[in-house]
Amino acid sequence: MSLGLAGASTASANGLDPNRLFPADPASRTLAAQIYAGIKDLPIVSPHGHTDPRWFAENEAFPDLAQLFIVPDHYVFRMLFSQGIDLADLGVPRTDGVLSETDSRKIWRLFAENFHLFRATPSRMWLEHSFQQVFGWTKRISAETADEAYDHIADCLTRPEFRPRALFERFNIEVIATTESPLDDLNWHRQIRESGWSGRVITAYRPDAVVDPEFEGFAANVETLGALTGEAATTWQGYLKAHRARRAYFKSFGATSSDHGHATARTENLSQAQAEDLFQKALAGACTGEEADAFRGHMLTEMARMSLEDGLVLQIHPGSFRNHSGGVMQRFGRDKGFDIPTQTDYVRALKPLLDAVGLEKDLSIILFTLDETAYARELAPLAGVYPTLKLGPAWWFHDSPEGMRRFREMTTETAGFYNTVGFNDDTRAFCSIPARHDVARRVDCAYLASLVTSGRLDEDEAFEVAHDLTYRLAKQAYRL
Repeated sequence: MSLGLAGASTASANGLDPNRLFPADPASRTLAAQIYAGIKDLPIVSPHGHTDPRWFAENEAFPDLAQLFIVPDHYVFRMLFSQGIDLADLGVPRTDGVLSETDSRKIWRLFAENFHLFRATPSRMWLEHSFQQVFGWTKRISAETADEAYDHIADCLTRPEFRPRALFERFNIEVIATTESPLDDLNWHRQIRESGWSGRVITAYRPDAVVDPEFEGFAANVETLGALTGEAATTWQGYLKAHRARRAYFKSFGATSSDHGHATARTENLSQAQAEDLFQKALAGACTGEEADAFRGHMLTEMARMSLEDGLVLQIHPGSFRNHSGGVMQRFGRDKGFDIPTQTDYVRALKPLLDAVGLEKDLSIILFTLDETAYARELAPLAGVYPTLKLGPAWWFHDSPEGMRRFREMTTETAGFYNTVGFNDDTRAFCSIPARHDVARRVDCAYLASLVTSGRLDEDEAFEVAHDLTYRLAKQAYRL
């Protein structure tokens, strides 16, 4: 094994360590490897993500390395920005008309010169897995290897086997869900469907732009919602009908879930008169912060009721202080790495919704968190008793080997395995999808092996649970 000798240029002496992320003790490591061997080649089910459906509709070659690895990936550019590198120099588009860097090789060199910043991070694992397993590049990325790596991967991207659909099939993706606004015409999904390609790319209903009074352009967005559906969406009943119409439209393109990225987990179950009053205030731009939060909370309950009607799984992704930097928001727009986790209450926040629909066996609600302190105290006990609730996997800042392990340790004792939903990658970086799923599979196999060697799980059960966590639970939870 290399001890990091000066001048070493490879990621490791033999590429990726085949036993990475497995336990250190020999017995557990051997068993983890055996469990992993049984599930490592199962199809990828990716029920929640942010890949661009246009890639699969047009099936054009990815334009360049910067657009593939750096510009769309907030995990990458936020780390570089934290060290004083301007987002514009990394090719991230500005909203104020000032041009960002467009020279892909120059962006790549800047990334490569600073690749050491990713040491011991999940991003480095995902990136190196992509470089090695997808493109056959085994040398370590650095200033010295930047141009050679660029030329090697750029050459790969010119070949038909590296186009989006070919990679989709090579990655063994059974189904992938993108995420679109209710205002999206889903044209790219239509093109995919009409192309005759067999790859399953579905959408998910993400209504933040028309349920959050603090979302920029909320009133105009509601007007557009009405125009798209032919409903009087500026009236309360017309607004609800418009949502039902768009949800049905999304279902026609394969949607099995809705997704809600609210600042808090707050829910409300207001009277229709109260809800209509808040809605009119929201359209007028007159909501206080408290009223806006109450309206978002009530809309979660309304969406749960709609899910009982149409069967869409309800995903709640709360607890992010989004766009924390006003300056970055102004210059570069939303979702540029400045979404910061906050402490989140679930027990009290979810009670209005659960009082209304929490015992409905036909309703499926998947909860995520950025507040790990809530796992054992709130989330596992809630999911461990309410039939509507399931726990989403370790998410975003905790989408790491340590975060995944903590998730299992803090939730299994109360919620078990079968009140969780397997893994989803939640990524915009297409080539990282197999890497992320591989990390999750390895971490789960390591955890299961430790349960067996400590006498808490029978060995045959560990093999069965590994299959469930890798494949079956995601298909079942997301109705795929």
